[in-house]
Amino acid sequence: MGRLTDSIRARYTFAVGAFALVILTGLGATLDLAIRYKLQNSVFDQAERVASQWSALARRGAIPEEIPASAPVELVQIVDARHRVVESSRRASETIPLSRVRPPPDDRFMRIIECPVKGPCLALMAIRLTPADDAAVVYAGTPEPDLLAMPRLELLIGAGIVLITTVAAWTTWLLVGRTLRSVEAIRARISEITVSDLSLRLPVPPGDDELVQLARTANVTLARLEGAVEHQRRFASTTSHELRTPLTGLRAQLEEALRYPDDTDPHATIRSALAATDRLEAIVDDLLQLARLRAADPVPPEPIDLGELAETEVSVQNGRVPATVEATPGLVVCGSRMQLIRVLDNLLANAQRHASSAVVVSVERDGGEAVLAVTDDGPGVAPANRERIFERFVRLDDSRRRDPNGSGLGLAISRDIARTHRGTLKVEDSPQGARFALRLPIEGCPPSPRGHR
Repeated sequence: MGRLTDSIRARYTFAVGAFALVILTGLGATLDLAIRYKLQNSVFDQAERVASQWSALARRGAIPEEIPASAPVELVQIVDARHRVVESSRRASETIPLSRVRPPPDDRFMRIIECPVKGPCLALMAIRLTPADDAAVVYAGTPEPDLLAMPRLELLIGAGIVLITTVAAWTTWLLVGRTLRSVEAIRARISEITVSDLSLRLPVPPGDDELVQLARTANVTLARLEGAVEHQRRFASTTSHELRTPLTGLRAQLEEALRYPDDTDPHATIRSALAATDRLEAIVDDLLQLARLRAADPVPPEPIDLGELAETEVSVQNGRVPATVEATPGLVVCGSRMQLIRVLDNLLANAQRHASSAVVVSVERDGGEAVLAVTDDGPGVAPANRERIFERFVRLDDSRRRDPNGSGLGLAISRDIARTHRGTLKVEDSPQGARFALRLPIEGCPPSPRGHR
């Protein structure tokens, strides 16, 4: 794996190991204290029962010469106020008291841990016979269990903590490594992808987790990017061809005028050059408009009355044939007024180019959409060409004949504008001629960020 994935793997392993160590240490300390407390309580409870039994007998003076052992509490002594052993069990010393600690008169019961110089520590229960100063004390106890006397318990708990922490860290190392193998494969494949070759796709690991979804989403994005780049390449190729044609013609005319000045009409050459320049200018203007539509920030939408907009634009047109408006009042859409005017102007120019005697602009409601349609009484558009004419630089023979200087981008720009408004622009069936229908959703505009005055 790469250094990045190894670093991630090590960080996750360290984090899990440290977390497990902290938690398990806390649990181990709690477990150690709980076990010690329970064992000590058990030993002291047993010693207390034996000490209580002999203290009762001692107060009645019924102590035998030798106190019999009572397993597991085999150490029993009765010690007077001068620390002399009065009676003892067989396992206890007859001369040396088990402890010199005496319970106070106001608290006759005392638990004592006595650790002699030699031998294990003793867990003793001391009971003062009476509150009197010269009262004897009964001691009963047993050596501490090995689990308490030596650090065996701590060693066992510590070994368990180390073992569990190691298992958790190793498991994390394996699981993260298995996951990061897919990440490394994706990273290696991404490094192979270049702008010149976008056909490669990321490997999709098995399962349906977040990494799988990321790989699938990335592959979808790569597919879209590949399509967009391919589209841009075709567009650049078509654009260069469309620009080369008028440039080649213009250059040929100018070179001919220079080589054969006596055989060339300068006025005709200039007029022809101006026509080629007009076509170049139209193409460049439309290309700039397409670039603005795709790259510029969206224009803040505004409410637009489509009927009013159609009547205003038609009134300022000076077309070859008369144009009329049939508009349903009050159909308001949300969008950019200048862009919708551009669409309507393109549709009107196209209709004027092909109409025989009339152009009709209609605005009507169709469900939740407003429909702005421009219809002419010309030859119409064949069904096979109804989508093709919206492609960039596509111009049918009839269009080239009627308008040689057109750019072939007007309808493509109009459809892009319709899409930015979440609408559609299509050629629809018409009894006569062509009907271009712009459909836009009818909805309220959001309030202006500047607020109301």
